[in-house]
Amino acid sequence: MKHSARLLTVGLGLLLSACTVVGPDYEQPKDAAINRADLQGELAGESSNVISAPVPPDWWKLYQDPKLDELVRQALISSTDLRVAAANLQRARYQSDEADAAGGFTNSAKAGVQRLQEAGQAYLLPEKVPVANIGDVGLTTSYQFDLFGTLQRGIEAAQANTDAAQAAADTARITLVADVVRAYTQVCAANEEHAIALESVNLQQQSLTLTQRLRDAGRGDETQVTRSQTQFKSLRAELPRYTAARQSGLYRLSMLLAKPLNQLPKGVAECAELPHIAQVMPVGDGATLLKRRPDVRQAERRLAMATAETGVATGALYPDISIGATVGTVGILDELGDPSTNRWGFGGVINWTIPSNGARARVHVAEASSQAALAHFDGVVLNAVREAQTGLSQYTALLERRDALADAEKSAQQAADQTHRFFQAGRESFLADLQATRTYTDVRAQLAAANTQVAMGQIDLFLALGGGWEGSRAVAEK
Repeated sequence: MKHSARLLTVGLGLLLSACTVVGPDYEQPKDAAINRADLQGELAGESSNVISAPVPPDWWKLYQDPKLDELVRQALISSTDLRVAAANLQRARYQSDEADAAGGFTNSAKAGVQRLQEAGQAYLLPEKVPVANIGDVGLTTSYQFDLFGTLQRGIEAAQANTDAAQAAADTARITLVADVVRAYTQVCAANEEHAIALESVNLQQQSLTLTQRLRDAGRGDETQVTRSQTQFKSLRAELPRYTAARQSGLYRLSMLLAKPLNQLPKGVAECAELPHIAQVMPVGDGATLLKRRPDVRQAERRLAMATAETGVATGALYPDISIGATVGTVGILDELGDPSTNRWGFGGVINWTIPSNGARARVHVAEASSQAALAHFDGVVLNAVREAQTGLSQYTALLERRDALADAEKSAQQAADQTHRFFQAGRESFLADLQATRTYTDVRAQLAAANTQVAMGQIDLFLALGGGWEGSRAVAEK
C-alpha cells in the first residue's frame, strides 16, 4: 500500500512538472499601428484655437452651466443605453467567474431509489433475479489538472472579454454625455435663433407697412409692396423651423434622461444662450488620445481575447487528465449501509479525443480570427487619429468663419447705428433706416447659426478625443 502511494505521489509530481500553456502568449504586437511614431505627436499643431493640454475627464463642466451639469448627472443615472451596457458588463464578469471556476475540484452527490428487476445474465446467473427496492447513494470528488494550460487560456480570454465590455460601457457613457450636451445646445440655439428671426419678421412687417403707405400716398408702386410681402412671408415661414428644432432637442433630452418633458431640470426649455467655453480648448496629444479612447482599448482587448482563444483551440488537441475518489452504497433498500453494499474507489482518468473532425482546422480558424482582430485594432487606431484630426480641422474652420461673421456683424451694427442717426437728423428715410437694421439683424442670424456650428463642432471634437469616460465612470460607480 505504501509502495502504491509513493508511485502515485511520484506520478502526480511528474504530471505537475510537465505543466505547460499551449498557444501564443499575448503581447501587443510591436508593428501594430498604435506604436507608430507619427501617431504619437501633438494634435494641436500651430493652431491658436487649441492647446496640447490634457483633456479634462468631465469636459462638459468647462461650459460652467449648472443646468447642463444637472442634465449630464441625471442622464448618467437614468439612461437606458447605460443600463444595457451595465448588464452586458455584468454578464461578461459572470462569464469570467465561470472560467475561473472551471477545472480544479468538482464535487457531486447522488441518491436514488427504484423498484428494479435486474437481468440475471448481468450477474452470470441462469435464473431470474427477484424484484427488489434498490437504493443508490454516493459522493464523488475529482480534480482536473490543467496540464496544458487550456483552462488558463480560457480564463485569459474571459478576462479580456470583460475588459472589452468595460471599454464598451465607457464608449456608451462618452456617447451619452455628447448626446446630452448636443441636445441641450440645440434647445438653446433654437431659442436664440428664434428670437433673432422673430425680430427680423417684425422689422420686415414695419417695412411692409411703410411700403403700403408710400403706395397709398402715390410715392410707390404695387411691385414694391408685393416684394416686401414676399420677404415678410418668407421670413415668417422660417419661424416653425426653430420651434421644431427646440422641441426636437427637448424630446431628445427626455429620451436620454428617461424622463417626461415636465420633469426635465428647471430652465432647460427656456435656455436662450449657447453654452460657451471661456478658454482655449485642450486637445492633448496623439499618444494620450490612443490610451484614452475606449474604442481603442476595446479593440486591443478583443485582440487579446482572440489570442487566448487560439490557445483554447490548441488545448483541445490534448487529453484531459483528472484524479478522483468516490464512496457510496448500492443495494437493497433495507440493507443500505451494510458492509456488503458499500463501495469506494480512487484513481486517475485520462480523456482524450484524438484530434479529428476538424479539431486542427478550429485552431487555424482561431489564428485567422486573431489576425482579423489585429487588423481591426489597427483600423480603430487609425480611425481614432483621423477623427481627432478631422474634428480639429473642422473646428478651426468653423471658428474662422464665426470670427469673420463677427467682424461683419460689427460693421453691420455700425452701419445701422449711423443710418439711424442720419434718419433722426432728417438725412435718411425711415425705409433706409429699416433696411440697415434688417441687414444688421440678418448678419446677427448668420452669426448665431455660426456660433451654433462652433458649439456642435466642440462637442464633436470632444467626442473624437474620447474625453469623459473617466469622469462618467466615477459618477456611475457612486
